[in-house]
Amino acid sequence: MGAGAGPGGCFGRSPAQAPESPRPMPPAMLTQEDLRISTLGPRRRLSPLRHLHEGPRSFVPDDRRVMYHIEYCHDEVINPLGFEKAGPREQLYFDPAECRAAIVTCGGLCPGLNNVIRNLYYKLHSDYGVPSILGIRDGYLGLNPELGEPPIELTDQMVTQIHHQGGTILGTSRGPQDPAVMVDYLQELGVNLFFPIGGDGTQKGAHLIAQEVERRGAKIAVVGVPKTIDNDIKFCYRSFGFVSAASEAEVVIDRAHVEAKSTPRGVGLVKLMGREAGFIAAAATIASGEVNFALIPEVPFTLEELLPKLERRLEARGHAVIVVAEGAGQDLLEHEQGLDKSGNRRLGDIGHFLKHAITDHFKELGKPASVKYLDPSYHIRSVTANAADSLLCEMFARCAVHAAMAGKTDLFIGLWNNRPVHVPLKVSVGQVKRMEPQRDLWSAVLATTGQEKW
Repeated sequence: MGAGAGPGGCFGRSPAQAPESPRPMPPAMLTQEDLRISTLGPRRRLSPLRHLHEGPRSFVPDDRRVMYHIEYCHDEVINPLGFEKAGPREQLYFDPAECRAAIVTCGGLCPGLNNVIRNLYYKLHSDYGVPSILGIRDGYLGLNPELGEPPIELTDQMVTQIHHQGGTILGTSRGPQDPAVMVDYLQELGVNLFFPIGGDGTQKGAHLIAQEVERRGAKIAVVGVPKTIDNDIKFCYRSFGFVSAASEAEVVIDRAHVEAKSTPRGVGLVKLMGREAGFIAAAATIASGEVNFALIPEVPFTLEELLPKLERRLEARGHAVIVVAEGAGQDLLEHEQGLDKSGNRRLGDIGHFLKHAITDHFKELGKPASVKYLDPSYHIRSVTANAADSLLCEMFARCAVHAAMAGKTDLFIGLWNNRPVHVPLKVSVGQVKRMEPQRDLWSAVLATTGQEKW
């Protein structure tokens, strides 16, 4: 086994070798109290949603839970641990007519950002009657009045068609700002409903804002909408944009397969997003069915194992397709250490490294390989949301507004066991959801690629 390889070699255990994994356990010492949602105070106003549509309206009581585990054995004691279910409350904390909301998008682009903005606007304005919804410009930078552009007042005309556009009409940026400065500005603007849309770094910022709001005794509800193209936010089974990105990545992989087949000893090499988690690489690999080797951060690999396998594949079939997540194989690279503006570790370029390593290896063997390298990262993240992600965006936005109007705060809307839930920011931020190589998704990747047999 090469240096750095994990159990089962550089590509992990096969489904036949791996024992059946128990279902994932909750983080150590996680209790129901840890999952309690903070509120700004008692709710005394009846929701206007009672009269919005004809017929009875279903409201969600605060004691309704979505269980952490939905599977159990017949002789097992059932653990009642669960997340508070998201949805409309019959009573509100805020008077909608006296509210002002603000929406901000932060971090990298992701399919569906404009969908979330649009749905937040319509739920706030059309359903609840909130008179003013601000769009904060260029991420958290826009909450520092000395550095950012002033906010814009969102209107029907402005948002009506934005779900057909990629990116975000509000702009985005990376990096934190001083929570005290941001809360000062939110108070100056008269905002009492705040919706940050972004990944873990954004939600860390939201948590700091919520803490500063609480310290001041201010009445601002902070409700996040999780956004990560890598699908790596803890306690959110699927984040919006992931399926759109995986679908677009599948198309790129198929093109790489065409390139590889069209030349002697052709190798199609595709680098996909996935800093700490290989969900996009895994999903696109399975969807395509044309990948021969998938490399992800959760399963270490070495060139001493990969290159001989690739040799055998080329000798037998004449071509190969490799998919690598951007965070895979970082231990093989020499690159500048440190953190980027979002606080993430800097990554070396594993795609270029593998291209040169493969090219040099086969050249030394006297059997040159034709390596076609594709890096579609910026293309994938800037596409519009597909139907599945559009539905998820609507649900996240709708539930975020319901939570904020009820005075709930310091949370984001998660998806757990296919139900929307309230996730306290304090239990999620700073953690990363990763693939578990012993579970079904990686087993499906190995079965699809057949990479172990080489």
